[in-house]
Amino acid sequence: MLTETLGPVLIANRGEIARRIIRTVKRMGLRAIAVHSEADADLPFVREADEAVLLGPANPAQSYLDAAKVLEAARATGARAIHPGYGFLSENAAFARAVVEAGMTWIGPSQESIDRMGDKINARNLMEAAGVPVAAGTREPVTDLSLALRAAESIGYPVMVKTAGGGGGIGMSVAHDDEALAKAYEQAARAASRFAGDALDGPAVLIERYIERARHVEVQILGLPDGRVLALGERDCSVQRRHQKVVEESPSPGITPELRERMLAAAVRAGEAVGYLGAGTVECLVDADAQDFVFLEMNTRLQVEHPVTELVTGLDLVELQLRVAAGESPDLDVRPRGHAIEFRVYAEDPKRFFPGPGVITTWDEPVGEGVRVDSGYESGNTVTPFYDPLMAKLCVLGEDRADALAKGRKAVEAFAVAGPKNNLPFCAELLDDDEFVSGDYDTALVARMRGGRA
Repeated sequence: MLTETLGPVLIANRGEIARRIIRTVKRMGLRAIAVHSEADADLPFVREADEAVLLGPANPAQSYLDAAKVLEAARATGARAIHPGYGFLSENAAFARAVVEAGMTWIGPSQESIDRMGDKINARNLMEAAGVPVAAGTREPVTDLSLALRAAESIGYPVMVKTAGGGGGIGMSVAHDDEALAKAYEQAARAASRFAGDALDGPAVLIERYIERARHVEVQILGLPDGRVLALGERDCSVQRRHQKVVEESPSPGITPELRERMLAAAVRAGEAVGYLGAGTVECLVDADAQDFVFLEMNTRLQVEHPVTELVTGLDLVELQLRVAAGESPDLDVRPRGHAIEFRVYAEDPKRFFPGPGVITTWDEPVGEGVRVDSGYESGNTVTPFYDPLMAKLCVLGEDRADALAKGRKAVEAFAVAGPKNNLPFCAELLDDDEFVSGDYDTALVARMRGGRA
């Protein structure tokens, strides 16, 4: 059935996630088709696919973000399904709709679900109606500074200011008073105009109450064709620089079993509220002191950090995405075991976290029991400045958190990369940080490690 419904599968992405999807697609007996830019022609994912199509120049707008070119590549190769990975076109409802209208299978949620959850304000209003806890905040887009000031006065400082659309921490900042709010609003408005598009009445900004000591914890859900929504456990993503994740682990060391059960139940309600289909993530902010949580946003795609869930559950989330897209509703016995940690290996300065691309002269991945590396590069490849500097994801699985930390130290030390700058020294530093090792940390951990500059 899968071969008839899905094969061949075109992977509309690049690097480690394209390579990872290709691996599962081929294991399931399906033909894998890659698309690539001129800059990525020599990367492993291009070679490992059954077929590869050149989209265009390095500029993403002329290659990976050009929906028409991706669709043409799918038609030319006889693809019957498209997997978008994460980033690029993965949460583009118009692209998902075009794929379906072209007679192909979209390996992801419906375009309606993507639309409904793509705007943070609409999403939080929908979640509130579904009984999912949300932070005090604006229910309509904030389109000028006067509205922002009134909203902050009503909510109470400190507040988080961010764009209503987009992700990856773009345009996010915290304001503790009116002066800081003016700066934060200007930053978010610029980001909204640049990345989310300008509304006719001004850029859309969201203002919410800021939790001073917060953990970022997300729940992996899977919506099935028979209408069920399953919670596959949670991931703690609190190790962040510039509001962007660096290290993730599962289970979260900072929540109680009672809070975990409430979060999983709320995530299921969130998925049911939008008729969710496939793999998705409900992200929450946890008040580390009060042991309570609020909805943050929903990502309607596969997450970068999905390997930690795979390691503790033994499930292949890409395989489940494919099966769900083919109309199957698998019965799953979800019993997470052990403790998994993922370290994102970036081509960046380990102190200030600025990108540092270059030619890879050494690439030696660690191996061993409980060690998994999802990489997008190998020795001789070039990390270019055109894309996110993520080179690989180093993951470890231990019997418990102490065992996972020990395996992480050995794996980080054994991972040899030379040429581009890389953040492996930061990962080693983190693994020796008392606060991280204790498990009692929050989203400001990296900033504290860097004197408030991360």
